[in-house]
Amino acid sequence: MKILITGGNNAKALKLMKAFPSHFVLLADYGEVPGIVAENYAFSSLGILNEDSIAHILLNFCITEAIDCIIPLHFFEVEPLAKSAVLFDEYGIQVLTPPADSLAEYILEEKNTFQNFAVFVRGECVFSSGAEIFVKQGEELNGVFGYNSPSDDLKLFTI
Repeated sequence: MKILITGGNNAKALKLMKAFPSHFVLLADYGEVPGIVAENYAFSSLGILNEDSIAHILLNFCITEAIDCIIPLHFFEVEPLAKSAVLFDEYGIQVLTPPADSLAEYILEEKNTFQNFAVFVRGECVFSSGAEIFVKQGEELNGVFGYNSPSDDLKLFTI
């Protein structure tokens, strides 16, 4: 599986790589990005940032690069991608965000400094950096969520 993680120039994106040891991870960001290619990961530029057409830029990039799954880390990408998830799905690209109508529940407006993160795919926790075991959640829990302790409310892990 080929996974795109946006915000590739940020340390949070690099932390996420350990959640996908058996997949190829493409770390991408807007503007200049280091041209590094390794066996299991690479860096790539998404071009010039245009927040008005984020979903279009990312869909085009995903199709061109044969991406199977996209994890948006930039705060400004989350809502447009959640609203466009059905379109991405038509191209076989899974968008890891909660549904658009429940995003407000998972967004933390201030800067987040979570100690841990967990990756959920349709309610199933596939990775937890804190080694906690999360029981299956509702299917709307889809994406990367930050937390400090397992009893915390999970919030989207964004930059």
